[in-house]
Amino acid sequence: MKFQLPPIPDAERTPLVEALLAIIDGQQQRILQLEETVQQLRDEMAILKGEKPRPKIAPSQLEQPPPKPPLSAGQKRPGSAKRSKNAQLTITDEVLVPFPNAPDGSMHLRYEEFIVQELVLQAKATRYLRERIQLPDGSTRLAALPEGVLEGKHFGPELIAYVMYQYHQCHVTQPLLLEQLQEVGIDISAGQISNLLTEHHEEFHREKADVLTAGLQVASYIGVDDTGARHQGNNGYCTAIGNDLFAYFESTASKSRLNFLQVLRGADPGYTINEVTLAYWAQQGLAQAVVAKLSGEGQPCQFADEAAWQTRLAELHITAKLHVRLASEGALLGQLIAQGVSPELSILSDGAPQFDLLVHASCWVHAERPLARLVPYNDIHRAAIAQIRQQIWELYQDLKKYRAQPDPAAKSTLTVRFEALVNQPCHFPVSIGQVLKEMRAHQDDLLRVLERPEVPLHNNGMESDIRGYVKVRKISGSTRSASGRRCRDTFASLKKTCRKLGVNFWAYLKERIRGVGKIAWLPEIIRARAAESAAKSAEAVPA
Repeated sequence: MKFQLPPIPDAERTPLVEALLAIIDGQQQRILQLEETVQQLRDEMAILKGEKPRPKIAPSQLEQPPPKPPLSAGQKRPGSAKRSKNAQLTITDEVLVPFPNAPDGSMHLRYEEFIVQELVLQAKATRYLRERIQLPDGSTRLAALPEGVLEGKHFGPELIAYVMYQYHQCHVTQPLLLEQLQEVGIDISAGQISNLLTEHHEEFHREKADVLTAGLQVASYIGVDDTGARHQGNNGYCTAIGNDLFAYFESTASKSRLNFLQVLRGADPGYTINEVTLAYWAQQGLAQAVVAKLSGEGQPCQFADEAAWQTRLAELHITAKLHVRLASEGALLGQLIAQGVSPELSILSDGAPQFDLLVHASCWVHAERPLARLVPYNDIHRAAIAQIRQQIWELYQDLKKYRAQPDPAAKSTLTVRFEALVNQPCHFPVSIGQVLKEMRAHQDDLLRVLERPEVPLHNNGMESDIRGYVKVRKISGSTRSASGRRCRDTFASLKKTCRKLGVNFWAYLKERIRGVGKIAWLPEIIRARAAESAAKSAEAVPA
């Protein structure tokens, strides 16, 4: 619903007129919300009818790629240079092809190369006849299986790796995998495929847990996000954590701050009361009587697990929900620091309050997005929105330049520009004014880059990481077992971490299943890459 209001001169903008304009503005935004709800319902009905919903494309203008410079005369576009098509190809077989029935008097000149790539996909079943012998003492011994054959498994490592790769990397569903393997000639059932995907993966789960520990300990910042993750027919959430070196996914039943801290804590179940805990309790306004009970002289400050912590709260008669929640959040944060995470770790998010911990940074794209969604109701409103967005884009581009080449002298200028942007008078307080007010309230988070140039200005990296997880959710719907949900999170984490570290995921799966160990433990690679990056940064800083 759109309509045009006539322009109102400043002289006629009486308090009554301003109040009426504010009411109209609020009604317009309410109508917009209702229209969006109606469209969502229409899309859901279209999906139920087997039709396609209306596409919704709303890219942010903050992160547009820079224009490509024009090519000079005779210059080729980047990436168009000729290269050998087989430069990185490994030749596995070589066959000499002589000329048949060469005429008499012919002379050999040379062999000319012609390379053919082929994929061999066929069923192979090997029967091993293992000799059993009887020793002089009457006991018997059975010959060991050859190297490369997994003890106790009737499927080879290549087949197991193929099933896992197709499912986790290519998003092939279990019914299609069953059909594909049976057509190739593999005698396998749906239950066996499910077991291959969900059972006996403790080493993978342990590596995933260590990836989080290593990633948090060496990180100067992490990005965080969450998305829906249904389990056993109930709504749940998946929290995504990561940066340029790792990605970690964990599905739980809620997305509260308490849950986020439990996810960050990882596999360690402990609770710790330390200086960080006390600072958090003071910041959150936990009652002094509760703080005194928990942190008094001679009181225990470390608790092994959830049961020990809850027992301690019960002993001290701390039962109010607010007190239990705040006390638990502080003790979880203290445990996180005790595990080696820096108190100066930056957490970059879309602004969701559960992520506002330690040194928080906010995403500029999410801060600007409400302006892009506003529906102007006259030309003046449209021009005002465009003007504010233009000011945001210009400041954002200058912050990007600062991040690329930090200049301490520019900090005050950029801060003054931000304050002028968010404090300017606005004739549309319900819409534009509300967005500027929200930005003003999060000034420190939005300008975090001035003190921490390594922190990105947006959270697009985590949104990109979580997109693969969303694809799996849309295909499979939800998980049905605890082991299935755990494996979905584990292999999503390992796959994305491999991609960030430049590790071939197919080779990784094969080597981990075989137990060869040629590919290093992913947490070790993360620590090594972080050390290399720190060394390069130290060299770049002038003495």
